[in-house]
Amino acid sequence: MFTPHGRRLTRRLLIAAGVAALTALSTVPAQAADIPAPGEIVKSANIEHVRNVPRPAELTDIHTDMAFQGDYAYVGNYSGFSIYDIRRPNRTTPVSSLVCPGGQMDVSVYGNLLFGAVDSSRSDDSCQSTAQPASNKDSWEGVRIFDISDKKNPKYIKSVETNCGSHTLTLVPGKGRDRRNVYVYVSSYNPSATFPDCQPPHDLISIIKVPLRNPTAAAVVATPNLFPDGGNPGDGLPYPERTSATSGCHDITAYPEKNIAAGACMGEGILMDISDPVSPKVTATVRDDENFAFWHSATFNNEGTKVVFTDELGGGTQATCNEAIGPNRGANAYFDIVGGQLVFKSYFKIARHQADTENCVAHNGSLIPVKGKDIMVQAWYQGGISVVDFTDSASPKEIAFFERGPDSTAPALSGGHWSAYYYNGYIYGSDFNLGLDILKINDPRTRSAQGVKFDILNAQTQASYRERGHGHH
Repeated sequence: MFTPHGRRLTRRLLIAAGVAALTALSTVPAQAADIPAPGEIVKSANIEHVRNVPRPAELTDIHTDMAFQGDYAYVGNYSGFSIYDIRRPNRTTPVSSLVCPGGQMDVSVYGNLLFGAVDSSRSDDSCQSTAQPASNKDSWEGVRIFDISDKKNPKYIKSVETNCGSHTLTLVPGKGRDRRNVYVYVSSYNPSATFPDCQPPHDLISIIKVPLRNPTAAAVVATPNLFPDGGNPGDGLPYPERTSATSGCHDITAYPEKNIAAGACMGEGILMDISDPVSPKVTATVRDDENFAFWHSATFNNEGTKVVFTDELGGGTQATCNEAIGPNRGANAYFDIVGGQLVFKSYFKIARHQADTENCVAHNGSLIPVKGKDIMVQAWYQGGISVVDFTDSASPKEIAFFERGPDSTAPALSGGHWSAYYYNGYIYGSDFNLGLDILKINDPRTRSAQGVKFDILNAQTQASYRERGHGHH
């Protein structure tokens, strides 16, 4: 998601205008008259809003992505990150916040380490740095590494500068004799001839090797070129018709158990073989120049036989969930993996039309671990949170939702849920301005997920699950 650097949003508590519990999901798109009042909650009857924890006062910018480990949730923010105690989700409480500005600060965790992605040009790599133009040869951006062994006092221990910074990052743990290392796939894009460390063409990712016993020795060990042919050239059209040119990847989701990864790379989606983590190989590529503007993120199903790609039409700062844009743009696209290739099956987009002041587009989510089914929870910015069953990838169906009316605590087109993930019985939603939402889905179709317990969840590092067992992300 693109947010103009330097923007600071005012923290306010949510004042709900009311709650409307819907007794059934409508298959008819909402019309303008049905748009909730500012702050009003609307939801399906099978979703419970358990708790909202307002954004910590010391983090003065917007919340971003999340990760989970043990009894803790980690929430990124353009100003730093926060740690929450979720042992009792209905009493979720902040443990600590660390102020360390540099967007987006999407986070992943592994052991006692937290990794933060910085795609904002800074005066240096410290937490006291200030924003400065990327054209300055002394600018820094990349990955920050923190020691989170003491949850009340996380410590910044290492930075690694990367080409074009780190818009997002993906953890790939080493295997076998290599298990004492973890690799970080760094995604970045949009090079410029005026940026000394981000020159076009930029068709690569950076791979950082982190020795777990000595994380301060972390360093870039490879920069593989994923698009030696230059990738999708794009069409140069204006919003909303444009197809993005490929100049790097926005997001990579790895499934290390199966040695595969899926990349959402601006103008195209890709599959990769990651059996050698420092030398990923692109094995399949797919484009959709008719309906996809910006390939944003990817999610495998549990079997690794399907991929859900999302289209971040308008960069997350436009009102795309309306009648004018329609149902196929700013949506999910479902692909089956057949013979190693990506085969398109269908689109899905939430049917509820949003106000023209509401930024709304397909964004980050994760699987709900239901054996034999493919069910995903996902954030749609001010479109809220949606739960979709895509077991039949040709006919995905929404089975639950939660959303608020327009966010009146911030400027128009700058609110909503950045990401929504299922973790050990609850759905957690990271709202730009309103903090951390905890939801509970009560539905026969997802009930068996209660028997799956995860030790860790980084949504971009998937792992298989099984009922009455443990998942290891």
